[in-house]
Amino acid sequence: MEWLREHPEVKTIRVAAADLNGVARGKRIPARFARKLMEEGTKFPFSVMNLDIWGEDIEDSPLVFESGDPDGLLLPTERGFLPMPWLDAPTALLPLWMFHPDGRPYEGDPRQALARVVDRYRAAGLVPVVATELEFFLIDDSGRTLRVPPSPRSGKRRTGGEVLSLRALDAFDQFFTTLYDACEMMDIPADTSISEAGPGQFEINLMHQADPLKAADDTWLFKMLVKGVARSYGFAASFMAKPYEAWPGNGMHMHFSILTGDGRNIFDDGTEAGSDALRHAVAGCLRAMPGSTLLFAPHENSYDRLVPNAHAPTGIGWAHENRTAAIRIPASSPAARRIEHRVAGGDVNPYLTVAAILGAALDGIEDRLPAPAPFRGNAYDQNLQQLPGDWGAAIEAFATCPEIRRIFPLHLVENYLMTKRQELHYMSELSDEETVELYLDTV
Repeated sequence: MEWLREHPEVKTIRVAAADLNGVARGKRIPARFARKLMEEGTKFPFSVMNLDIWGEDIEDSPLVFESGDPDGLLLPTERGFLPMPWLDAPTALLPLWMFHPDGRPYEGDPRQALARVVDRYRAAGLVPVVATELEFFLIDDSGRTLRVPPSPRSGKRRTGGEVLSLRALDAFDQFFTTLYDACEMMDIPADTSISEAGPGQFEINLMHQADPLKAADDTWLFKMLVKGVARSYGFAASFMAKPYEAWPGNGMHMHFSILTGDGRNIFDDGTEAGSDALRHAVAGCLRAMPGSTLLFAPHENSYDRLVPNAHAPTGIGWAHENRTAAIRIPASSPAARRIEHRVAGGDVNPYLTVAAILGAALDGIEDRLPAPAPFRGNAYDQNLQQLPGDWGAAIEAFATCPEIRRIFPLHLVENYLMTKRQELHYMSELSDEETVELYLDTV
């Protein structure tokens, strides 16, 4: 409430929670009801947390007609009120997560799933430190064909990708200045930005932090913010995995290390190779990777990104300082030894992705799982086990994966399967143009 008292100009509030696809579901509420909202929460149907990508109910879901479509209780997260600087009217956003009316966490809520994994770390006396890197395209979607928007500075369009180009960044300097100011207002720790290989493609890194829930919150909020700010400039920003057939797609790479209670990095043994705990964590991530692919590549378009020689991994392997690997150990000082997980696309639900990676790593550590030898050279030329090659194969791998059921509550697994199977069925009715139109803004 203190934030609202400091911002009397705010007259409306948006309350929102992330559904299984990471889409914000919520309500608009007058600010004068804020105290009641903070003290009592609000209600959504449980079924809202696993709508399909069109926002439709899941057919035959037990959460809908069979149970009478009952309400869950939505309570504020630790984040509190945040500004929504991309809107014209001063507005506050209050992030929520879902509980049962008796106060039990709702197991179908993706943020609760991540909290459950974090609780496992806490019980083991460990603290994960997490950072994400997000790629996105700025796109003029006003015509029939997607293209790079004109620079607000020059009015010109750049037709090709410019890796690490200051000229490409400066062409959208006003946009990035507004975006960084908004990140500071929302307490999103945006760090370095670079131009990427696709036309109008950029990447922004979010800083490491010893709070995986906040890291996932920041990632979810950042995607919402980038899209909103872009629209205020008259173009779109998209985290869609592969909006252009001829150019690399959007990834969401996740870096993580694990600390003991007294701050020691368990991946550090003073050498470049890293500790046994690092290799156990890598092994856990590799073991869970086939079944987790549906979380890292959750949509039909996601699989257009996961193809050979397109700067996205296809093989299940790991390596030191090698960006063709699914899991890369970046060069660093021993104290900063960490794992970079490179499979996820920009179109993921960050709560489920962070939970899947951290959960798999902890399973590997608890099981003292031996890692295969790291490979050298081009991953696409290695004889590696491959990720599921299409959406249907990934759905079935997820359905039968024991590691997924170890990390996630069965209720969430079943809901997610129903959601993805329904989407798979109805996506077959869409043309390529309709598919792009669907995913461009929603993911």
